Amino acid sequence: MKAAIPLLGALATLAACRATSKPESNTLPGNQAITEMTTPESGEPSRKAGLALIALPPVKYPASRQSTITDTYFGVKVLDPYRWLEDLDSPETKAWVTAQNEITFAYLNQIPFRDKIRARLTKIWNYERYGVPEQVGEELVFSKNDGLQNQPVLYRQRGTEAPTVLLDPNKFSKGGTTALAASEFSNDHRYLAYATSSGGSDWNQVRILDLKTNKLLPEELNWVKVSSTSWTKTGFYYSRYDAPKTGENNLSGKNEFHKVYFHQLNTPQSADKLVYENPKMALGFRIAGATEDERFLGLYLTDGKSDGNRLQVRDLTDPKQATTWTTLLASYEFNNTIVGNVGGEVLVLTNYKAPRYRVVRIDPKRPQEANWHDVLPESTNKLESVSHVGGRLIADYLHDASSQVKVYSELGQFQHDVQLPAIGTASGFGGRRADKVVYYAFTSFTYPTTIYKYDLATNTSTVFRAPKVDVNPQDYVTTQVFYPSKDGTKIPMFIVHKKGVALNGKNATYLYAYGGFNVSLTPGFSVARMLWLENGGILAIPNLRGGGEYGEAWHQAGMTPNKQNVFDDFIAAAEYLKANKYTDYDHLAIAGGSNGGLLVGATMNQRPDLCKVALPAVGVMDMLRYQKFTIGWNWAPEYGTSDDRAQFENLRQFSPLHNLKPETNYPATLITTADHDDRVVPAHSFKFAAALQAANYGANPMLIRIDVNAGHGAGKSTKLQIDEWADVWSFCYANMNVTPELQ
Repeated sequence: MKAAIPLLGALATLAACRATSKPESNTLPGNQAITEMTTPESGEPSRKAGLALIALPPVKYPASRQSTITDTYFGVKVLDPYRWLEDLDSPETKAWVTAQNEITFAYLNQIPFRDKIRARLTKIWNYERYGVPEQVGEELVFSKNDGLQNQPVLYRQRGTEAPTVLLDPNKFSKGGTTALAASEFSNDHRYLAYATSSGGSDWNQVRILDLKTNKLLPEELNWVKVSSTSWTKTGFYYSRYDAPKTGENNLSGKNEFHKVYFHQLNTPQSADKLVYENPKMALGFRIAGATEDERFLGLYLTDGKSDGNRLQVRDLTDPKQATTWTTLLASYEFNNTIVGNVGGEVLVLTNYKAPRYRVVRIDPKRPQEANWHDVLPESTNKLESVSHVGGRLIADYLHDASSQVKVYSELGQFQHDVQLPAIGTASGFGGRRADKVVYYAFTSFTYPTTIYKYDLATNTSTVFRAPKVDVNPQDYVTTQVFYPSKDGTKIPMFIVHKKGVALNGKNATYLYAYGGFNVSLTPGFSVARMLWLENGGILAIPNLRGGGEYGEAWHQAGMTPNKQNVFDDFIAAAEYLKANKYTDYDHLAIAGGSNGGLLVGATMNQRPDLCKVALPAVGVMDMLRYQKFTIGWNWAPEYGTSDDRAQFENLRQFSPLHNLKPETNYPATLITTADHDDRVVPAHSFKFAAALQAANYGANPMLIRIDVNAGHGAGKSTKLQIDEWADVWSFCYANMNVTPELQ
């Protein structure tokens, strides 16, 4: 789609970061204010889960060898007894993984209602799900999952004719473990370049489909990672690494010297033209993307130290400028992406001198800041994204973590708001400058993702596809509260439950958060969480500092030296839920993935008495060595690294692996990871699990569940998702002594 060049999406996915400063105090409105988001009353009271004593035998853990490997950081010696688990290919590590999975699945197999949970999840998961369509010439292209397909299928449709299959990723591999990672159509609508991901890896392979003949071109592009696919008339720009050296593990080796290439159609990858490299800078990403009219080529550069990107352009239509770069924003400290161009000037979405983002117009022939023009000035709400489509700018703002969409002229004159169906999250609005209609998705916690067609001229939305889910959204209520953290800062939190649930302090509660990398947790539908909700459970999602909900100040308040604020915010959320009789220690589970896995690991160390269940998923657990694997160096702006003395001192205060205390009664813990996770390598979880099993003192189980042929999460097959959620919910219920009343 021809919205903003996809730098921000690519880097956010791979955890790009920003610099840090002191937070603004009391940036949120209200004092314990409550906003209700309800659907019409169903008149039916919620059903409470029945209580029963679920007796499972104690777990005997596999042996985990301890070595005497020690690192010295600025005179401080740090023991790393499970370093051998970093060697993912060693027979010893593989045997350890097998033994841990055997213990974990033997435990889960004994939970009496696990099969019923899986059956219920399978039933409610079985509904048609659509992606946001894209107009490609005379055809509409969209993805659809019939229900239980492992991967969604890409369809093409001309007018009112029946849709036909364009790409079926379910045929890419046995078991549906290879996913369609990205797709981009050429501007003349003749070709489709698409990227696949095998087993959940971040490594992509790019193929090219001739849409006229429905045949693949012969070339295959390998070792692609953190890349756009940006077309011109004869080929496209993309980014990749050199092939790993012989004997190097491509799922854990450090990724260095990212390069931009141009691929000419019908030529082998070996003939690709090198467009940009920096042989003096090993770290950082280099991504190129052309504007829709193919006039300007933007170059996005990160340095692995700061949290933004340098932005340069060249004018491909000007022989004098086509081979030289003009710098628009030189600093690496700010996030910048080209939205489009108007009259030979580029529109740039940036947080330079605008922590909540703005859009500026820059003439590449006069790029000095004095010549810039504000098109969309910074507002009180965070500007999340902008699409340049149909001769307009469609801006998606966040107000207290929910979408507000506004339409402007190309010059920034406000035209109207897009009326959304409820408080929730809107996404999409991509298209081309000549389009008359665009499509977007809308979702909320109990509002299944619905696709809308939006008429730009009339400012009207009509339902394009609405799912039919075996749950009744009208049975539930969502509230938003603002609770005080340790330092008094007000933190927003969404709380979702069935109508009529009694606040008796005994409700099974799932507290999920992230708190980092400028990521905004906005309302979204999850069929897996509906099982929890329909059984009387409570879902709580706080918007911790470190996220992007309120702009850069909110992000910086939870990064590098301020990371403890994130843990304090999370702990305060749990205490709020207890104090207000939603739940208690025995019925509270804390959960998070990736940076959120770090959050859970640090929280259970600092407050092992906070909750009954802990669910750290694909977490960053070894904060002293994370930068040594794959693209972990890219997280340095967010966390700091052990290479710097002050940052080392800060990291070792909260690193989950290094703060486990012997003979401590930790919450019942189910660690989840995957063997093909090459973003947060599974060694993080392996080492944490081994250390946790050795440190724990008490009857609570300390288990690790390791998926095979899966990665960090994106592209995971439907079957693997259902199996994992069945195990997560079974583990929660069993350790809370709750028997769900399954439908």
